[in-house]
Amino acid sequence: MTQKIVIAGSGFSGFWAAISAMRVIALAKKEHEIKVILISPKPNVTIRPRLYEAKLENMSPNISKQLEAVGVEYIAGKVKQIHSENHTLAVELVDNSQIQLAYDKFILATGSQLLTPPVTGFAEYGFNVDTLESAQQLETHLQSLKNKPETKARNTAVVVGGGLTGIESAAEMPDRLKAILGENTNIRVFIVDTAPSIAAGMGEAASQVVQQALKECGVETRASLRVERLERDSITLSNGECIPTDTVILATGVKAHPLTEQIKGNRDISGRIISDDYLHAPETPDVFVTGDTVKAATDDLGNYNLMTCQHALSLGRVAGYNAAAELIDIPLHAYRQPKYVTCLDLGPWGALYTEGWDRQVHFTQAEGKKIKQEINTQWIYPPELNREELFSIAKPDHVIVP
Repeated sequence: MTQKIVIAGSGFSGFWAAISAMRVIALAKKEHEIKVILISPKPNVTIRPRLYEAKLENMSPNISKQLEAVGVEYIAGKVKQIHSENHTLAVELVDNSQIQLAYDKFILATGSQLLTPPVTGFAEYGFNVDTLESAQQLETHLQSLKNKPETKARNTAVVVGGGLTGIESAAEMPDRLKAILGENTNIRVFIVDTAPSIAAGMGEAASQVVQQALKECGVETRASLRVERLERDSITLSNGECIPTDTVILATGVKAHPLTEQIKGNRDISGRIISDDYLHAPETPDVFVTGDTVKAATDDLGNYNLMTCQHALSLGRVAGYNAAAELIDIPLHAYRQPKYVTCLDLGPWGALYTEGWDRQVHFTQAEGKKIKQEINTQWIYPPELNREELFSIAKPDHVIVP
């Protein structure tokens, strides 16, 4: 009987899990005995790290050719229920029909979703760049502003959340609004965060660079503050300040996909399953967690993966390898990814590139921007290669950041 490795999710981690698993199977000449199946609504990888940008072309490249080249079967649908006790999945296909699918190994690679705090008005009036659809909605809204009468609210945007996505969104926004409303328009852009200072978590040196860059981009900062409420044309902060605005962008963090709740195991504050070194869900046999659904040690120094594509690209390769390795009965590969870098886009100012968990500043402005553009346009995209070429870079120890 043919054994099945089923992968839920076609993002960075799911894509590479599928390629990596097929590589192991092909090397063992077990392609007629083990099938790899990838399930997602569309055969695409959304380039989520770039959704803060104004131009959204080629942000969801199709991966059908790559999957076909290596022999991965694709099912258009969503996993709705994980029945781990009998190794089956309830899958809703895109035509709304339902199927039951058995698995021998299951890899959860469904990523994460925006965490929307229970603040009045966030759900009704907030925009975000969490998905391609929501980023397109934001762009449609911004373009519509030029058809509205000029007011302070029309000319003002507020980004809520001072993490990487919030900072990148804010840094782009002054020029983005001027391109729509006119270069001489009195644009105001704010970024609001509860931390003592914007980018405080990046360390003093990097934080100072970010704050200076935001200032030069024309972004006003509001730190140590919460949002009390959001209305159609204003936002009120915890210090009582009311900012007229028609555009509020939520960058309030992410949480693991709800499917993780159907897997037994310990979780972190973001809902991620805490795995072992091989990315098993320790309390659920034959289930692997990867990408944004897992918290795993990146080294032996107490560091863990973040919910970023940098880690997802490696986690996917390891999860796919180990799922196939268990079926073929070869040694597993422990996940380790000791090198960590941050490359933060800071709009027209440039970009910030740091290395290490202490975020030592290596490159800024134009030098940093060059690296960021290379990352955004080359490193993170699924490569259009043939079978052998894909397999050559799908090894579990493939170095993501040299």
